[in-house]
Amino acid sequence: MTGSKTTWPRWFRIFPLIISVFLAQHEVRAQQQEIRIAAAADLKFAMGELTEKFEKQSGTKVNVTYGSSGNLFSQMQNGAPFDLFFSADIEYPKKLQAAGLAEPGTLYGYAVGRIAIWTPADAKVDVSKHGWKTLLDASVKKIAIANPEHAPYGRAAVAALQNAGIYEFVKSKLVYGENISQAAQFVQSGNAQAGIVAMSLAVSPAMHDGKRWEVPAKMHPPIDQGAIVLKDAKNKEAARAFLEFVNSAAGRTILSKYGFEFPEKTRKEEKVDAEAPRAQRKHREAYNKG
Repeated sequence: MTGSKTTWPRWFRIFPLIISVFLAQHEVRAQQQEIRIAAAADLKFAMGELTEKFEKQSGTKVNVTYGSSGNLFSQMQNGAPFDLFFSADIEYPKKLQAAGLAEPGTLYGYAVGRIAIWTPADAKVDVSKHGWKTLLDASVKKIAIANPEHAPYGRAAVAALQNAGIYEFVKSKLVYGENISQAAQFVQSGNAQAGIVAMSLAVSPAMHDGKRWEVPAKMHPPIDQGAIVLKDAKNKEAARAFLEFVNSAAGRTILSKYGFEFPEKTRKEEKVDAEAPRAQRKHREAYNKG
């Protein structure tokens, strides 16, 4: 009996220590099986499919926070706890790299975005037929775009309007979403009659029933999108694995489904466009000589 009296108190002292060690190990394993991603709002639907497929293949849980690239960049400058940053503007990941806030060698240009004018299906003007003229119609009182101060898609929209020669005519109609997803919501809710949104949102299930007109890529600077692993990432190995998955054939198929293009394809097309006038001149010169 004496032995049992001395054993039990000792066991009660040791038991909490065993539990705490077990819980700590469990927490570490949970962190190793999870990655946290900060993603530009244009990726909302594509990222949903990417993460779902990656989770099934790897067993790693993926948590995504969406926002404008500029706002997310500011959060990471201030130490926000993310493992990966998917930006709609590759310049933001480049700045994190230059500031020593990202893992060297992980910068990756994953896609090139496109923009489209989108209207509800019952709009008075068919944007798919009239393009830019839609925005000049009297029935369009408000045009939603993302805030160009911190959203790359907003900057692209303004540049396209300027190149189309109608910016001065429609600037009083513009309403700004905090990010491209909110700009799209303005049109969906009827608070705006048209919007210049990311193609990735315009073709999504939520907006597929509306009408759209794709803005020619030459009318705005390329929307080069980039991703990078953060220096303070808790699971760098899994973060790198996710980047590799996005760059795989399966990942690119998903991105293509939502209207994204890829840097090498876009650059090749730009080169062809740039060389076309030169080829035409040579053809004319050869013809004149003949």
